[in-house]
Amino acid sequence: MSKRPETDGSDHTDRPKRGQSGRRLLPIRLNAGAVWGLAAALFLVLEIFVAVGAPLLTSYNPLTGDLERRLLAPGSVGHVLGTDQLGRDLLARMLYGARISLVVGVVAVVVAGGVGVLAGLFMAFRGGWLDSVGSRIVDVQLSFPFMALALSIAALLGASLTGIVATLAISSWVLYARLVRGETLMMKHQEFVEAARTLGAPSWRILLRHVLPNVLGPAIALASLEAGRLIVAEASLSFLGYGIQSPIPAWGNMLAEGKNYMARAWWLTVLPGVAISLTCLSTTVLGDWLTEILDPRQR
Repeated sequence: MSKRPETDGSDHTDRPKRGQSGRRLLPIRLNAGAVWGLAAALFLVLEIFVAVGAPLLTSYNPLTGDLERRLLAPGSVGHVLGTDQLGRDLLARMLYGARISLVVGVVAVVVAGGVGVLAGLFMAFRGGWLDSVGSRIVDVQLSFPFMALALSIAALLGASLTGIVATLAISSWVLYARLVRGETLMMKHQEFVEAARTLGAPSWRILLRHVLPNVLGPAIALASLEAGRLIVAEASLSFLGYGIQSPIPAWGNMLAEGKNYMARAWWLTVLPGVAISLTCLSTTVLGDWLTEILDPRQR
């Protein structure tokens, strides 16, 4: 009869202790970057819903004022965030101003990203004179300061919603073109691309089926980072008088209108400034998280 192996009463197997595997997997599933990224995404989603539902959240017209109730402080009866120098409800102008800032940022990012991604793909994949000319155009535009270029374009296109979107898109498409061009140059020599070319796949199919999905992740991460910068750029142009014009509510021109009343009505500049800062911070944090997820080199 064989004897059972003697044990000292303790379990020396290779099984991890209770909770050990959970602690080992937790940083992968829920790290600090993911927590802040999700929080930023939720904040932006909430901001979008608030902007869309502005008519349901306030009964005031953002363009109509009451001079008898001008410069009321936050917390006044009937005006949660107070009123401005013309007696207009500041909460209503903040909500409707969010529409302008978010629309300008999102549309400008989509237009600039679309043009830049297509330009970068064709420049790198075709090569030759197209790549040389396109690369020189990108280098020349990147040599100009962003705001100086945006101010010049805005002066030509005029101060309107369409003009400001076009200004920001023209000023920022080169960032996507440069990023996608570099990614495409690496992708076009990969084995799966060479195999598709050897099997006789047309160039457009190789671009759409094999190259584009691999360069789209970094482009989306860049777009998230750029959204906040373009919102700040729109506010800066409106503040300088080259963007959205009063009385249309936009966070930038609200700052410009309130700067003369900072000593007696701080809320006219502080509240729009906080809204711009939180939006820019949220898009930056979300962009960093998306870069970590979508760009394999960052993992």
